[in-house]
Amino acid sequence: MDAVRVLELLDLIEASNIPVWVDGGWAVDALLGEQTREHDDLDLIARLEDSARIQEALAELGYVVGYGAPPHSFELVDGDGHQVDVHPAAFRPGEDPVYKRATGDDWIYPAEGFEGIGRILGREVPCLTPEVVIVNHATGYALDAAHRQDVRALAERYDLTVPPFRSV
Repeated sequence: MDAVRVLELLDLIEASNIPVWVDGGWAVDALLGEQTREHDDLDLIARLEDSARIQEALAELGYVVGYGAPPHSFELVDGDGHQVDVHPAAFRPGEDPVYKRATGDDWIYPAEGFEGIGRILGREVPCLTPEVVIVNHATGYALDAAHRQDVRALAERYDLTVPPFRSV
């Protein structure tokens, strides 16, 4: 998943008036302002009620559901194997958004975590804040060396503490 394709996908989603926030490795790179490694996919946080609209929008580029379904995450893939992982969260006025993990438990995003702005190829993109990206990475799932380095680089850039990494 290269930077040009990421921007193309974000443009298509934005043209459909669907708010999304970049997460995962692309959020790290956007917040750092440069691409630091190759990425297998694009992770997006979206409103749960927009799940079908995202599927419809990306269908224009040949993306189909590869696995999963709302209210849990789902993966959209195109014929060339490019993938977009969508993590739908329930947004309710005055509450923190809630993402229903495949394990059945809830992942609570702090509402202020959706105020991040990063840059991909010099263009501003909405993403989660550095604090939330670090917590998602470090405690959300077990990380390989490249992903651990992502967390460390982001923490260093924003003078944040790295939480203990989740064990395998």
